[in-house]
Amino acid sequence: MKGRVIALGHWRGHEAAALTEDGQLQDFITDSATPRPGTLYRAVADRPAKGQGGVFVRTPDGTGFLRQARGLSAGKPLLVQVTGVAEPGKAIPLTARILFKSRYAIVTPGAPGRNVSRAITDHDLRDRLLQMASEADLPAEAGLILRSACAGADARNVTADMDSMTGLAAQVLSDAAQGPAEKLVEGDGPHALAWRDWPDPDLLAEGPRAFVDHQVEDALETFLHPVVALPTGGSFAVEPTRALVAVDVNTGRDGSPAMGLKANVAAARDLPRQLRVRGLGGQVVLDPAPMPKKDRRAFESALRAAFRRDDVETSLVGWTPLGHYELQRKRDRAPLWSVRDQTKRKTP
Repeated sequence: MKGRVIALGHWRGHEAAALTEDGQLQDFITDSATPRPGTLYRAVADRPAKGQGGVFVRTPDGTGFLRQARGLSAGKPLLVQVTGVAEPGKAIPLTARILFKSRYAIVTPGAPGRNVSRAITDHDLRDRLLQMASEADLPAEAGLILRSACAGADARNVTADMDSMTGLAAQVLSDAAQGPAEKLVEGDGPHALAWRDWPDPDLLAEGPRAFVDHQVEDALETFLHPVVALPTGGSFAVEPTRALVAVDVNTGRDGSPAMGLKANVAAARDLPRQLRVRGLGGQVVLDPAPMPKKDRRAFESALRAAFRRDDVETSLVGWTPLGHYELQRKRDRAPLWSVRDQTKRKTP
C-alpha cells in the first residue's frame, strides 16, 4: 500500500508495532523478556564499579548499572530509569536523568524551563504553546518540553496529555525518596511507543491480521537473514556478534573501484533502516568494499545524511588504521534475533 502505515499486532508471542512507507518496512519495535526502556525504579545502591565511574544497584528485575554515579553509599534509595535493552548476562543500563515522555509533552525533573520543540517554526503557534506550557503545574525543579507532534494536535488533547505527564511526575518523585527497590512506572510497550513516536499515519491497522495484510511478516523474515541485496548488484551483510555488529559490503562480480564506491554509498543509505528494524546497537564496524581513499569523503557524506534522518542516537566515530569505519549506536530496543531465540527456547 502507498503511504505511511502503522500496523499493531504481535510477533513471536510478543506485542509489536511496525511502520511501513510505500510498502517498505521502515521501523519495527517488539517487546522482549528484558525490562522495557523508560521503566522507572526506586533502586538501592549496592557497590561501585571500580574504574568504570558508575555503581551497581538493586532493582526488582535484577542488577542494574548506573553510569556517572559517584559518592553513593550502599543501601541508599534512588530514582533511576532504564535507558536501553540489557544484553544477555549484563546489568540493566540505567540513568538518574529521568524523563517522563508522552506524545505531546516531556517532563524533565532536575532541568527547569518551559520550551517548545525547535521543529515548530510558526511563531504564533509557538507563542500559544508556550502560554500553555506556562500554565502547567510542574513539580519543583522540573521542566517541560512540548514536542513537535503538538503542531497538528487539538489544544485540548495537548493540555490533557501535559497534565497527565506532570501529574505522573509529581507522584513518582514524591514516592522515590524512601523504601525498598520497587518498579514505579512500567516503560511504554510497542503499541504505546508507536502512538507516541510515529505521528500522522495514513492508515492505522490493528488486529491479528495487521502484520499479514501489510506484508510485515514477510519483510521480517528477510531481516532475520544477514545478507541484504543492493540495487547496484552488490550486497552487504549485517551480522551481530557478542562484541560488535559487523557490516561487510561486497560489490558482487564487478570489482572495479567505481563499483566499490557505488556499493558503499548504497549500503550507507540503507544501513540506518537495517540496524533500526533489526534492533541492533552498540559498536558497529563497517568493512567497506575496496575504493580509493579519495572516495571516502563521498561515502562519509552519504553515511552522515542517512543517520541524520534516524531517530536512534548514533555517533559516527571514523576510520580505523585497517580501513574499517566505526559507529557507536544506542541499544534502545530488543534485537530481532533475541526475540526469535526466546521463542525457540519456549517451544517444547
